[in-house]
Amino acid sequence: MNNSVTVVGNLASDPELRYTSSGTAMANVSVAVNRRWRDRNDEWQEETSFFRGTLWREQAENAAESLHKGDRVIITGSLEQRSWETPEGDKRSVVELRIDEIGPSVRWATATVNKTARSGGSWGDAPSMPAAPVARDDFGPDEAPF
Repeated sequence: MNNSVTVVGNLASDPELRYTSSGTAMANVSVAVNRRWRDRNDEWQEETSFFRGTLWREQAENAAESLHKGDRVIITGSLEQRSWETPEGDKRSVVELRIDEIGPSVRWATATVNKTARSGGSWGDAPSMPAAPVARDDFGPDEAPF
């Protein structure tokens, strides 16, 4: 069973773009999510949670180019737990976002979208996407119908 989450928050830092040894782009992001409420004494309380996540391939490069520290973003994906052992033998565990989509929020800002050229003419690496797009009206094989 797959979990699904949506996280809305502000980037705590610029996306960290790196490349694997095989040349695949990856970017780590950290998102701060603020929660504000009134307590029993009618006083404002605030709590901030930080979530880390990873983007891959073209999405990683696009995020690193267009998103910056402080930008309000909307992220969809799933939660993934990762465990490891330190050199000292201590066990560690973290829950991270496995990011499917990320984009700027336009609740309190504006955004400009610039389409990037697709490499290879496919719809991407998502296993749920069809291998070849279905032709619709006047849209090309690599164009979204909007």
